[in-house]
Amino acid sequence: MRPRFDYGDKVRVTRNVRDDGTFPGANIGNLLLKRGSVGYVRDVGTFLQDQLIYSVHFFDAQKMVGCREEELIGADEPWDPSQFQFRDKVTPKVTLEIDGEVIANPGDEGEILKVLDDLPSGRAYHVRFPGRTLQIPEKLLDEYTPPHPNPPPQGGREQDDLTPNSSPPAPLAGEGLGMGGNQRHADEDNHDD
Repeated sequence: MRPRFDYGDKVRVTRNVRDDGTFPGANIGNLLLKRGSVGYVRDVGTFLQDQLIYSVHFFDAQKMVGCREEELIGADEPWDPSQFQFRDKVTPKVTLEIDGEVIANPGDEGEILKVLDDLPSGRAYHVRFPGRTLQIPEKLLDEYTPPHPNPPPQGGREQDDLTPNSSPPAPLAGEGLGMGGNQRHADEDNHDD
C-alpha cells in the first residue's frame, strides 16, 4: 500500500467532508469542507492498517483535516464536479415508474445515497425515495425545494403578516369590539351627571 500523494502535494477534495467525531470542536455530521476545496498534504498515515489517511491543511478554511485517498485528487487534475452529493435532497424531473407502478413524481423528495461517476452512460446516482432506491441519471434530477409550510390563502385578504401562532391585528378605533353594553363612546366621558 503505497501513498499516491506525498508531503507538500497540492490536492483537491472531491466530496463534502463532514465530521465523523474526530475533528476537535465540531459536532458529528457538521460540514468541515466543501467539495472542491484545495489544500496541501502535511502527513500520511494509516487507519486499521488498510486505509491511507492524509492530513491535509486547507489554508482557506484554516483547518487540518484527515482525508481518505479516494476523497482526493491532485489539484491540477481535471475535475468535473457532480451536481449532487451524498445526502443531498433531490426530486425527479419526470415521473419514475417500474412496471406501471409510480415510484416518484416531480416534486417528491429523494435523497442521494451514492454518486456513480464511472458509468459508460454518464454520471448517475443511487437515490432513495420512500420504499425504493433507484439508479437515476443526473440529467433527470433537480434540487429538491420543500413546499412552503403555510401557502398564501386562495383569494380573499392577504395575511402575509400573520404567523401560525399570531392573532389577527387589534381593531382600529371605531370598529367596535362586539361587546355590546361594555362599549363607551367618547362623548359620554364629557357629561357631568
